[in-house]
Amino acid sequence: MELKNWPWASHAMMAALPDGWMLDGALHDPKLPNAAALAYPFFAAWLPMSVRSIASLVFSAFIAAMLGLAAGALWMVVTVYQRQPMPWLVLPIAAILAWTIRNSVRKPGNVAAALAALATLLASIYVSMLIAAAQIAGSMGLGFVDTLLTAGTGMLWQLARIGFSTSDVVWTLLAMLLATWLGLRPLPIKKQPK
Repeated sequence: MELKNWPWASHAMMAALPDGWMLDGALHDPKLPNAAALAYPFFAAWLPMSVRSIASLVFSAFIAAMLGLAAGALWMVVTVYQRQPMPWLVLPIAAILAWTIRNSVRKPGNVAAALAALATLLASIYVSMLIAAAQIAGSMGLGFVDTLLTAGTGMLWQLARIGFSTSDVVWTLLAMLLATWLGLRPLPIKKQPK
């Protein structure tokens, strides 16, 4: 049964459909000869993203978050091994995150730049929380995992926020700018052999 034979499908409703059904000859009202041409661009501009593109974006955000957490954990290991804060280490971490995201997760562009910047911010926050947990574990003689489970996310976040210095904020902002810039840069074009 075609759409034009449905009792509820008036010409006004069919002109408002954004998926092109009104363009198959179902709209023949002489009073509205250009209704489909006028309605389609309006609705096409406001169409929601397809399910596939939303799923791709959510998956990309999940991978970027996991990369940020992994980078924060690696940063914490280096900081604990060196026994001194290393806020400048966020710059090479941002470069690695941006390179990984734009080469493996998303094409270079706005989305890759935003994901790289957010992954860098997540790495910086996560390393601060892990260092706070390591300090609690060291001062109380607890195991690291026990400290993470006992303290919880809320307490570790508050301790990390208190421990965040001005230099940490500046280094993190610079690293986020670097990650954004690297995420926007196009991939180098490979030369074809002659």
